Amino acid sequence: MGRSIWAAALLGISSLVHAQSSSSANAADGLSVTSAPVTASPTVGTATVNGTATTYSVQFTVPASADVGPNVLPNIKDPSARQAQTLCPGYTASDVQRTENGLTATLNLAGSACNVYGTDIETLALAVDIQSAHRLRVSIQPAYLDNSNRSQYILPDNLIHLPEQGVVQSDTQDVDLQFSWSNDPTFYFTVLRKSTGDVLIDTRGSVLVYENQFIEFVSQLPESYNLYGMGEQIHGFRLGNNYTTTFYAADAGDPIDGNIYGVHPTYLETRYFETDAETGERSLVSTEDAVANGTYESASHGVYVRNAHAMEALLLPSNITWRALGGSIDLYVFDGPTQDAVTKQYQLGAIGLPAMQQYWTFGFHQCRWGYKNWTELEDVVNTYRDFNIPLETVWTDIDYMFQYRDFTNDQNTYPYPAGQAFMERLHANGQHYVPIVDSAIYIPNPNNASDAYSVYTDGNDSGVFLNNPDGTQYIGEVWPGYTVFPDWHTENASSWWTRSMQQHHDQIPWDGIWIDMSEVSSFCVGSCGTHNLSLNPVHPSFGLPGEAGSVVYGYPEGYNLTNATEAATASSLALAQASSASAASPPRTATTPYFSSAVTPGVRNVNQPPYVINHIQGDLAVHAVSPNATHHDGVEEYDVHNLFGHQILNATYQALLSVIPDKRPFIIGRSTFAGSGRWAGHWGGDNASLFAYMYFSISQALSFGLFGIPMFGVDTCGFNGNSDEELCNRWMQLSAFFPFYRNHNVLSAISQEAYVWESVAEASRTAMTIRYSLLPYMYTLFYYATTTGSTVMRALAWEFPNDPTLAAVDSQFLLGPALLVAPVLGQGLDSVGVVFPGVGAQGEVWYDWYSQMAMDAQPGENVSIPAPLGHIPVFIRGGYVLPQQEALYTTTESRNSSWSLLAALSSAGTATGQVYIDDGASVVQESTLLVDFTVGNGSLWASARGTYEDTNALANVTILGVASEPTSVTLNGQTITGAEYNSTSKVLSIKGLQSATSSGAWAQDWVLSWA
Repeated sequence: MGRSIWAAALLGISSLVHAQSSSSANAADGLSVTSAPVTASPTVGTATVNGTATTYSVQFTVPASADVGPNVLPNIKDPSARQAQTLCPGYTASDVQRTENGLTATLNLAGSACNVYGTDIETLALAVDIQSAHRLRVSIQPAYLDNSNRSQYILPDNLIHLPEQGVVQSDTQDVDLQFSWSNDPTFYFTVLRKSTGDVLIDTRGSVLVYENQFIEFVSQLPESYNLYGMGEQIHGFRLGNNYTTTFYAADAGDPIDGNIYGVHPTYLETRYFETDAETGERSLVSTEDAVANGTYESASHGVYVRNAHAMEALLLPSNITWRALGGSIDLYVFDGPTQDAVTKQYQLGAIGLPAMQQYWTFGFHQCRWGYKNWTELEDVVNTYRDFNIPLETVWTDIDYMFQYRDFTNDQNTYPYPAGQAFMERLHANGQHYVPIVDSAIYIPNPNNASDAYSVYTDGNDSGVFLNNPDGTQYIGEVWPGYTVFPDWHTENASSWWTRSMQQHHDQIPWDGIWIDMSEVSSFCVGSCGTHNLSLNPVHPSFGLPGEAGSVVYGYPEGYNLTNATEAATASSLALAQASSASAASPPRTATTPYFSSAVTPGVRNVNQPPYVINHIQGDLAVHAVSPNATHHDGVEEYDVHNLFGHQILNATYQALLSVIPDKRPFIIGRSTFAGSGRWAGHWGGDNASLFAYMYFSISQALSFGLFGIPMFGVDTCGFNGNSDEELCNRWMQLSAFFPFYRNHNVLSAISQEAYVWESVAEASRTAMTIRYSLLPYMYTLFYYATTTGSTVMRALAWEFPNDPTLAAVDSQFLLGPALLVAPVLGQGLDSVGVVFPGVGAQGEVWYDWYSQMAMDAQPGENVSIPAPLGHIPVFIRGGYVLPQQEALYTTTESRNSSWSLLAALSSAGTATGQVYIDDGASVVQESTLLVDFTVGNGSLWASARGTYEDTNALANVTILGVASEPTSVTLNGQTITGAEYNSTSKVLSIKGLQSATSSGAWAQDWVLSWA
């Protein structure tokens, strides 16, 4: 959903993190907000909850100071910060013992403890294990004689999957990885690729630092390295060698280059090599020095750091420096040697494969924060149909709730009877509905008997909420007011969550769930609701979009050129609003002293750890549950903050299996961790209505493919600010080629549904026609993603791994192996430069989607392609057969329509393809069908495996790149009369095959021949 950027922008988080504050992050003390209150205009209303009429009013606005933490300076930005590499002694290995698949050793501190950002741990345990034919593990953690003296939190298997170790596989000896170590001058280790001698992990020249609140290890990297992943952030696809990526889940909107919602401490590195033709010498090639159509080869490997603590990774010109605030070094290296292999090894062996989605989820989705009632929602559905723009699913943001309380409907605006009737009409039309569910639970006002909230009461009785260190309930603040937070470490939490969902689904039979605010977010520092519940419900400390002082004025770039008068007015009003806000709350200055936490030997300071990571919100407790909030098993939030989103997705997945039995759960979540793709998809969060965010959406999607979450999309047309016709036109077309396709925007901004502008409506219909016709292709890609770990959206560098000039390309992408998408990503442009990879020596052929003609391009050439507004360039790769069905209004209609095949011939006249078919919904399939297509020597063969019965006939076959007009066309030896050949485009079009395939296109194997 995303309103978090308003919390950040209107609270001025970017400046407040550098401000000293008297508010405490100590949740045990609570934070009294009753002094000097800022009152809001009371919001009064009535509603019926659980059959009881309730009168409510927002009587208090939480002051902005409630969400201000100490002014902390990240260590990487502090020139006087102590450098662990120069101050700490490192370790020495001893008692080295060989094991069946590796070794173990003891690491002892090699000198006096430095205690630079914590207390040095004197003795560590090293374990190295070849776990499979493609995976090596290096584990370093404190050595304990028994479990009684454990102080370091080590991530358990029940929270995050621990890849199995000590398993002897028949091909383990074939692993292309080798571990080496030395004590010269202190312990270091390397991981090499045996086949080439390349060093993949190299800690030489550095020391290992291991303290109770600070871990640091350094790995050398080659010059100008190509490194990808390391989420979640908004950044270019290739990360570069002057960047710090931070791993701390943050409700911070979508700042460029800052840490945001999820944590994925994993990367792909690709190295390019050139072999001298005369000497045979192999040398590393910088992508900057590579030339088009050169002769190169590449090798990729992957690294996963299994640690859920707050971390950062400094990508420096010569190394990557990892720093963590706790836990262990649990390092996994995957040998690849291709991106495809690395990604599969990571998912299959370490984090798990992504969940298969229901077929309907690949349709188009519409949402906004601000749909006021069922009537308005149904009007949106009907208007889409009036404009003949396909709409599969409609969503509601927090508007539907009673006072923003989970699993309730406001009976004045979203009453259950009207909703049930709407659901019946929606489902009868083959359409769907998804509501939002937030991660915090309202805690009732104890002085108001009518403020009862059964979801809280049930959870409280079941003991499922987080506590303060003193055992009292931790009470933060989110949309409904003062709130509590589910503790997913309790055994009753999942069953309570399931009951809550079931009770709501009994009233409104929704089809999926949208999980938000799951970092987990809180709008105040500490347990601010303690002693203040009599004020509930309260208003957040920032204005909601549209309220006085928080009116949405912004438009995307270039709006002043196309709508000068309106742009000038908006700019003037925005400046006046900003000036007023600045006068009311003067900005903090850089002269405000920074808070620094001293090291106390043997003591953990979780609220103010001595090392300060480069966190976008500064203090760890700002806009989040405080680090010392305590789980029922005694674990502090400090140790597991990054896992809340992961765990709520797991709980939601299990709940949906119960609430909607036998159907694949459809869940879109905001905060994710390594492995969250097993349960949910993800959207890119609170982006802005700017072309820059449209561009970055491609990098986001490609990165989440690496993370094993292929069901990804962004808020199309932008969430924050006002979109405009040109931006929405371009973006609706781009997102049509993303797996998750949804338009969504902020409360109070102008409407941006696809029908608002006629040109956007037409552009959307054009792009959706392509998308819906290719749903069988996309669904098949997902089948392989969920069974093998392959990617759906692909970088050009992945499909063409031996071309270093493609290493940083993130302005165009591939959907699967066969479809190249090259969107316009800037304002006022009417053409786009397109690179056609593989042409030249590799002999690749690319066909224009619209003309179906082969493109004329040279290696490395940036071809200027006309792209007037409403046109998105799309190209088909020669050598592939694309299965298609009719592009109709809903996915149900489309998958019950006739089939077509589009075969794009390679330069050798060949092509292959597949289509996977099942019932599109069930968790367990009783029967499936996999159809293979092969083209060669003037024939197209189709043969199927499986027992699923698809009775839709084959209507058309289109073959691109046929050199000359055939004299005959036959299907299983019978002459076909409906064949046409275009000598200009070189396209053979065969229509009217329904009668010949009336029992179903794949009911029997067939061969289509032309000669």
